[in-house]
Amino acid sequence: MSEDQSSSRSQGSKSWLERISQAFSSGPETVEDVLEILRDAETESIIDPDSMNIIEGAIQVIDMRVDEIMIPRSQMITVKASSDPKSFLGDIINSAHSRFPVIGDSADDVIGILLAKDLLGLAVNNELHWPRIREILRPPTFVPESKRLNQLLKEFRETRNHMAIVVDEYGGTAGLVTIEDVLEQIVGEIEDEHDVDEETNIKGREDGSYSVKAVTSVEDFNEFFNCKLDEEEFDTIGGLVLKEFGHLPRRGEQISFGGFQFTIANADNRSIRLLQVTPSAV
Repeated sequence: MSEDQSSSRSQGSKSWLERISQAFSSGPETVEDVLEILRDAETESIIDPDSMNIIEGAIQVIDMRVDEIMIPRSQMITVKASSDPKSFLGDIINSAHSRFPVIGDSADDVIGILLAKDLLGLAVNNELHWPRIREILRPPTFVPESKRLNQLLKEFRETRNHMAIVVDEYGGTAGLVTIEDVLEQIVGEIEDEHDVDEETNIKGREDGSYSVKAVTSVEDFNEFFNCKLDEEEFDTIGGLVLKEFGHLPRRGEQISFGGFQFTIANADNRSIRLLQVTPSAV
């Protein structure tokens, strides 16, 4: 970098720092005011786009509730305390999950959390029976549907728990939430080698909307929602939504077309990752 470029960048940084100091001295009145200041910093290359996405995600989490991201009760994978351990061992291995709620008579009766690594240890030692399994169950953590995600993340960190059972106002099981679910709201979708099941590309939400991965093919989207969005120009629903926006949208931006409202749930500086899709009222 030349001396002139270095001087110019230094002056630009100083100018931006003066603006942000002035803005905060009078006190930004809303979260959006803070974001606008930080977006100016991104424009000045003080903050890189990836960092800005994380900042926006962290701020968004403050206003989100557990029931907005939880895995609904109907989609929970549980272990019944009345079943033969050998009968569900294969399901646990195939699911590739690490933690499983153990239930009694119903999903409302959660008696503990079973870690797959603990269960497999018992299987290796030929101790796969309920008296021994009950000894290794972790106590369940219960949280209300209305709990804020930033509060939940703090509790996860303090208690070192990775899963909580979500309960409704009557004390029944509404679903479950994991630390990964919360972190994905901040940094974007976290995928591993097991996140390839096409059946999980579209998930129903309690509020009647759907979480849809941007890589979902338009053909699969049309089949799921029984609609006729254009399959010719773009292969994925993310590509189609990007075309309708006409620019790379930020998290939280919305657009409506084809009988749906599309909200950007996760995106980075290169692509859309996750959409919240709400069918228009008939």
